[in-house]
Amino acid sequence: MSYHSKLELLKKELKSQGRALIAFSGGVDSTLLLKVAKGVLGKNVLAVTVRSPLFPDRELKEAQTFCASQGIEHLIIVSDVLRYEEFRKNPPDRCYICKKLLFKELLAVADQRGVKYVAEGSNLDDLADFRPGRKALLELGIKSPLLKAGLTKEEIRILSQKYGLASWDKPSLACLSSRIPYGEEITEEKLSMVDRAEQHLRDLGFKQVRVRFHGDLARIEIPVADNPRIVDPSIAQQIYNRFADLGFLYTTLDLKGYRCGSMNEKLPYAAKNLTEP
Repeated sequence: MSYHSKLELLKKELKSQGRALIAFSGGVDSTLLLKVAKGVLGKNVLAVTVRSPLFPDRELKEAQTFCASQGIEHLIIVSDVLRYEEFRKNPPDRCYICKKLLFKELLAVADQRGVKYVAEGSNLDDLADFRPGRKALLELGIKSPLLKAGLTKEEIRILSQKYGLASWDKPSLACLSSRIPYGEEITEEKLSMVDRAEQHLRDLGFKQVRVRFHGDLARIEIPVADNPRIVDPSIAQQIYNRFADLGFLYTTLDLKGYRCGSMNEKLPYAAKNLTEP
């Protein structure tokens, strides 16, 4: 099925709901979902963004700018999952715990507004990765219309470009807790260190980056094609100095390069198989 046909399925799904609350992170997927929802539902769309230590404030600002430019009602709710010990302990199903907590809050907002359809931006490719948060979405009845329409990440980027969305080539995002190894406590200090380290790499011109936190060691993941530039002595020294200022004693480059969910690679099969209830 072509992405044009999938887009029509998406529009039909959204239009049939009458009203919708869209969980809006400002990433590639949720931006396209919100744009299409606005197109078919008009003022009957509410975008909700969660402000949390798990996401950089710059993403919130971009979400605000987009909604303002599109005339979309935008609600920001503050939620600090770090106050929950079960989440801070960082078990393999950390994402399940987080999604369950956050989407319960979104459902409460939807209930207050009289909206029955709550949707988020998972796509077809997400099913191939370790996504325990998917279980929480299914349990709570949260809809994933991009996934239902069969849209892949590449197709979402193509459609985003056709819609003229600046997010079409935006790097893939993931919450900052994904940089911390399972079993190591998640703290606001660690999340801040990772955030500021990744921002420094972006300021140097590296687009797709991850800084994995291993105590006093930072493991940098970037596309392999960017390796020659990052090991240039002058660039490498800048990175080392900045990371040392942030509290990292050692800074390393992962030779395998950037890949989604590298912290999941050490999980046994039983732990990985958590995506369905």
